[in-house]
Amino acid sequence: MNGSMISAMASMGGLQQKLDMLADNIANVNTVGYKRKVGTFEDLLTTLKEQPEAFDQPGRLTPLGFNQGWGSRLTMIEPDFSQGPLQQTDQPFDVAIEGNALFQVQVDDAGHVAYTRGGSFDTTFTRNGINILTTKDGYPVSSVDNQAIEIPADVQGVQIDASGNVVGTLPGGAIVQLGRLKLVQADKPGLLTQVADNLFAVADGVQASDVLHDVTATAESKIAVKQGYLEQSNVVLADEMTDLISVQRAYQLSARALTSSDNMMGLANNLRA
Repeated sequence: MNGSMISAMASMGGLQQKLDMLADNIANVNTVGYKRKVGTFEDLLTTLKEQPEAFDQPGRLTPLGFNQGWGSRLTMIEPDFSQGPLQQTDQPFDVAIEGNALFQVQVDDAGHVAYTRGGSFDTTFTRNGINILTTKDGYPVSSVDNQAIEIPADVQGVQIDASGNVVGTLPGGAIVQLGRLKLVQADKPGLLTQVADNLFAVADGVQASDVLHDVTATAESKIAVKQGYLEQSNVVLADEMTDLISVQRAYQLSARALTSSDNMMGLANNLRA
């Protein structure tokens, strides 16, 4: 009875984590550039128990001994970087990535960076009065030289080509190079942690070079930057709801097993010699 209670409690803990993960996915079904979370389960320790020889009765076909499981646990939550659908907006600062890559943004003045697929960009003035390209939450977008991309005041229009080059049009029609969007590709997506504002960060204690590498948007790399488009969330609501129902039923089954074990222990405690 104790074994069944422990198994049910351990399984319920992992299932609760997956319920929270699915709820997060469903809540972000309309978030631009959101990548759904995927959970991985594994069995806990399995105990092999040997039965006494007295159980070896004539006619028994099964061997002596049995395996006792101790439930399962959620071992990893990692992002699914599969491509989401692209929606055309025709806005000059809306940018989408076609292929396996991430934008790099600066999160503070200390040089810390994060990564995102959300390309709903805008321009923001810094405290020094410099107009720069930022995300909708105000994080400066990094160029290939790890600096912010400045938009001069006399620039009348901004174009971003398929390679991520950002160019501006001056009043006389002249073209000026403003920078190039820095793109990175995740080699180990499981080591990226999803943090606030739809950003990904490298887990603590891990070198960024072990998780990501710089890439260039070319035909060979099968990566392209598309101006005037936004990548939508890759969450499929029907799939998430199906998983949600399955997890809820598994949670209810574990809860019933826990209740049954508790009732049996109560009956055993009430027995009198």
